[in-house]
Amino acid sequence: MKRIAVMGTGYVGLVSGTCFAEIGNRVICCDIDEQKITNLKKGIIPIYEPGLEDLVKQNAAKGNLSFTTDIAAAIQESDIVYIAVGTPMAETGEANLSYVDAVAKTIGENLNSYKVVVNKSTVPVGTGKRVYNIIHEISGGNQEFDVVSNPEFLREGSAIEDTMNMERAVIGASSEKAASIIEELHTPFNTIILKSDLESAEMIKYASNAFLATKISFINDIANICEEIGADVTKVAEGMGLDSRIGKKFLNAGIGYGGSCFPKDTSALLHIASSVGYDFKLIRAVMETNDIQKSKVVKKIIDVFGDIEDKTFAILGLAFKPNTDDMRDAPSLEIIPELLKHGAKIKAFDAIAIEEAKKHFGDTIDYYNDVYDALSGADACIIVTDSAEVKELDLTKVKECLENPIVIDGRNIFDLNEAKKHSLIYHSIGRPIVK
Repeated sequence: MKRIAVMGTGYVGLVSGTCFAEIGNRVICCDIDEQKITNLKKGIIPIYEPGLEDLVKQNAAKGNLSFTTDIAAAIQESDIVYIAVGTPMAETGEANLSYVDAVAKTIGENLNSYKVVVNKSTVPVGTGKRVYNIIHEISGGNQEFDVVSNPEFLREGSAIEDTMNMERAVIGASSEKAASIIEELHTPFNTIILKSDLESAEMIKYASNAFLATKISFINDIANICEEIGADVTKVAEGMGLDSRIGKKFLNAGIGYGGSCFPKDTSALLHIASSVGYDFKLIRAVMETNDIQKSKVVKKIIDVFGDIEDKTFAILGLAFKPNTDDMRDAPSLEIIPELLKHGAKIKAFDAIAIEEAKKHFGDTIDYYNDVYDALSGADACIIVTDSAEVKELDLTKVKECLENPIVIDGRNIFDLNEAKKHSLIYHSIGRPIVK
């Protein structure tokens, strides 16, 4: 059993800390937000993630997991200190490291024995050495410690599964001693371990997310061409995916990527490249394609209706993906304001993200917990998130609910023949229109 302190109880910190507790370690999750810690002690989870609430309660009851605002004591009582605070995108596009710096300073002030300090936050190349220098300076060099980069690769909506059955653990360390300690910590996860230097580990995270974002933008550009020439992008993607060198994952055409990682990490990687004088044209194009893609459904709506003033549209999905309430860079944040600007009215459905969405849209739109209530009386349906409730829609009932049998599908959920069978006017991405 290892004694672990996790700095930050956001998405990465809370999930990682809980999973470390689940495999038998003693974990203290820390935060400066007193209300958040009070709620966590009561079993109130600040984020939505399937399975997380039960896992937190179980490990708290066993004594493996605790929560505190006494960060100094948590550091002093632990052997491994994880930094899992936010690194939001600054106006320049680079990662804001102020929270990381603050934690490093606090660690330096409370360094009472040898500790492995682990960066779990997504940070630019060079941050590991930056953290080391801050801790060394603040502590006065009187205590031995090492810094490790151990980037996370969690997918919101399946983060527990991704941790307990992780594909790989990347461990970039400043010493073999520290690397071995973190390798041992990951042994119960039965995962592939990749050891590297600090800089390479930091770069792996950005490179991985940028490559996945590139696949998404690439297939979206292909989809836009398919629409002009009458091809079906789903068949094109299927054919591409059968090539083992390409693979089928992240080749689903749609309205672009969002969330907490891809937009922020592509921007940060572009800034890193610029800082060393390299013009990363490819990633710049990836970002531009993604920005353009989000406006596709609005253009399709205007092409169908012309004037959309006083038209009512059912928006199915508010979060950036299913099984989460995360609204960060969600396509809905661009689609809905654009429709409102043209005088349209919105009836929005999301099974999970309504309360989060209210922080962005307030009372400018109507919210529904039942998908068919949102569809009822709408002039058209716009699919933004491919949630289970949307995938399982009864298309006969959809047609009955709508004033016009028009579906604009930004996620290519339904088969074209199925849409035709139900006499829908069906617009999707990169596929022929069904009329």
